[in-house]
Amino acid sequence: MLSFGTAGCNLGCKFCQNWDISTSREIDHLADRATPDAIAQAALRTGCDSVAFTYNDPTIFAEYAIDIAAACRERGVKSVAVSAGYISPQPRAELYGAVDAANIDLKGFSDDFYRRITGARLQTVLDTLSFIRHETDCWLEITTLLIPGHNDSDAEIKRMANWIVTELGPDVPHHFTAFHPDHRMQDVPPTPPATLSKARQIALDAGERFVYTGNVHDARGGTTWCPGCGAGLIVRDWHRVREYRLTADGCCPDCGRAVPGRFAERLGTFDGHRIPVRIASRRGSHPVGRRQP
Repeated sequence: MLSFGTAGCNLGCKFCQNWDISTSREIDHLADRATPDAIAQAALRTGCDSVAFTYNDPTIFAEYAIDIAAACRERGVKSVAVSAGYISPQPRAELYGAVDAANIDLKGFSDDFYRRITGARLQTVLDTLSFIRHETDCWLEITTLLIPGHNDSDAEIKRMANWIVTELGPDVPHHFTAFHPDHRMQDVPPTPPATLSKARQIALDAGERFVYTGNVHDARGGTTWCPGCGAGLIVRDWHRVREYRLTADGCCPDCGRAVPGRFAERLGTFDGHRIPVRIASRRGSHPVGRRQP
């Protein structure tokens, strides 16, 4: 996957872990100037099957992202939006109708948390999740960063999981990831791994079928388990894929059960390294994109 971003954001999350990018107002912080075609070509040149709009929210460069998604699709490259999902209805339809997959941050499950910590509103994000799931062909996943003392209570996680199962269905993957002190929340401790494991279990008990832990070493919490026979199908630890057993059509090799998702026809090479990628020439020497596993 070729990942890239621009600068700025439409939220003001106090815990932002890409704050140097998301709070930037200087265009000179951008390393490259690249056309949609150049980005699609860079993906092909570096052996990437997909391009991800990430590091900052693609909502603020939606027109550019849509053009890139079109250029990628012409060349058989997929596009992925990594977003907070805080977007109005018309651009929402245009952006998520253009990309192949989306990972939406559901940052908490109370409007108070959203107002105080992010400057946004919960309902808009819930509307985006429902729209992507029911009105598009875009593959949807959800990520929740658990912040100790702010959005990690058992009750809030249970409400969130119940809403996901009821409104989106049990097969939308849900990632609980670990917070580390950053930006304006450096007085908050890191998320204990036990908190992630407990949240995962609460979500599983509520009926979610594919729940993961992230930003920690937890092979069990990072593995995709067959919903039929319980076999480990994609074994992950941190950012590494240790084992990949799905058949070419996305089924369990042991019981034949299909696993919901979008899977490549070939396996590829998995490791945990990020490789800087030059896309176009401009002032400065820093890369705009990175090739990820």
